[in-house]
Amino acid sequence: MSTGPLHPLENRLLRHLVGKEDQTPELVAKSTKMKPDQVRRAAEWLKTKGFVESKVRLLREIQLGPEGVKAARRGLPERRLVRLVSDKGGSMSLGDLRKSFASPTELNPALGYARRRSWLQFSQIGTGPVVEVSNIPRPTTEETLLERMQSHSVETENLTKSENRALGELSTRPGYIVEVEHKEVLLRLTPAGKSASSKLGSTSELDAITPSLLASKAWRKRPLRAIDVEAPAPAVHLGKKHPVQRFLDEVREIFMSLGFEEIEGPTVQPCFWNFDALFIPQDHPARDMQDTFYLSGLQASQVADRRIVREVANVHHDGGNTGSMGWGYDWDENGGRRIVLRTHTTAVTIRYLAENVLEEGRVFSIGKVFRNEKVTYKNLVEFHQIEGIAFGPKVSLRDMMGLLSQFYSRLGLDKVKFWPSFFPYTEPSLQSMVYFEKMNKWVELCGMGIFRPEVTLPLGIKNPVLAWGGGLERLVMLRYGVDDIRQLYQNNLGWLRSLPVCL
Repeated sequence: MSTGPLHPLENRLLRHLVGKEDQTPELVAKSTKMKPDQVRRAAEWLKTKGFVESKVRLLREIQLGPEGVKAARRGLPERRLVRLVSDKGGSMSLGDLRKSFASPTELNPALGYARRRSWLQFSQIGTGPVVEVSNIPRPTTEETLLERMQSHSVETENLTKSENRALGELSTRPGYIVEVEHKEVLLRLTPAGKSASSKLGSTSELDAITPSLLASKAWRKRPLRAIDVEAPAPAVHLGKKHPVQRFLDEVREIFMSLGFEEIEGPTVQPCFWNFDALFIPQDHPARDMQDTFYLSGLQASQVADRRIVREVANVHHDGGNTGSMGWGYDWDENGGRRIVLRTHTTAVTIRYLAENVLEEGRVFSIGKVFRNEKVTYKNLVEFHQIEGIAFGPKVSLRDMMGLLSQFYSRLGLDKVKFWPSFFPYTEPSLQSMVYFEKMNKWVELCGMGIFRPEVTLPLGIKNPVLAWGGGLERLVMLRYGVDDIRQLYQNNLGWLRSLPVCL
């Protein structure tokens, strides 16, 4: 079979395994100066090519338990017992021994082990038993094994017969011995690997041409390593903008290409700009806590020029000089001072118009708005709104329909239709729909209209103002085929990586 070129790591491993049997990756790494991970990686590559085979050997190792560690450091209990009696002249009464031995719980077992080994004997003197040293003990195999295991674990395969008997003795003592099993991988060459290793050249291959090699012309004397251009490469996930941000940038560019200028404003607004200046009555349901986020205990010290405040109050009361009947109530300025998280970007637009009384112009805004709504597959508490206005002495509803059609067209949505609708601060008002080919249906998007005189005249604006706006996320969902708005902000890396940069 075709194996393709060998990697330098494969070359080194093949050369090392020639004439050797059952090599562990750790041993190979130590001999070849390769890292253990490099050895394992090269072994896996060579196994797929049929040059190396591996087998797994199960090893049993013994280690000292907590009691075994103490015994290795201080000596076996019976050894310490004999030492204590010897220091007292070779004999002690059992009562004195019980008082003197450091560990009372170990005394009885130690006496039993010492008597069985004939190190101690009992005799009766007077009214009580006496313990006497009968034999000076030499170091035992158990003690030698404990000392050996103090520095490292021991494989059971490497134990002698006497050490195995000693291990059995120590294993009967609680907490002395711990047995651990682990697997060991052994590598060896296959017949195909031996054949391939015999064909390896004596000169190592070059991985790259460096300036020094070019200057010395040494590269001519050494072969270049072949590269397998069909070898699988790891997936690389490059950083890229979030799809919502990419779409936001695209919308911004479209507005600018249509001659619009971007404006910005704070997300925190007085009720005056968010509601009152837009001729929304103070008892309107949209202003309830159920729909709006109010900032508790905060009020604006001044919301606008006193003339504008007075004109807005008059419009709400009886229409002022707009020809309207107003809402027929006394407008409460304290209600206009309350602070909210803006519910639409129109608060930014209307404030811009009041602070920059111009004859004509085109501006747009893109920003976050907040609605106190239940989060569902189609609603969020926090989302983006796009809004554009155009104003001048001769602008008309037809101009606005043309501008919005152009806007949709540059997003790739060419089929657009409009029908009459109602919005609190525009008259006449329209709703737009676009035909989305992938869904094979019409989708409702931006609302639009001409600001009512009750909105513009109190600000000193006499020319018509065309306005339209809508949610950005709905357009993003159409673009990427998303049917749950929450998916846009769940940071699902699998979905984010799957999105193409360009559509």
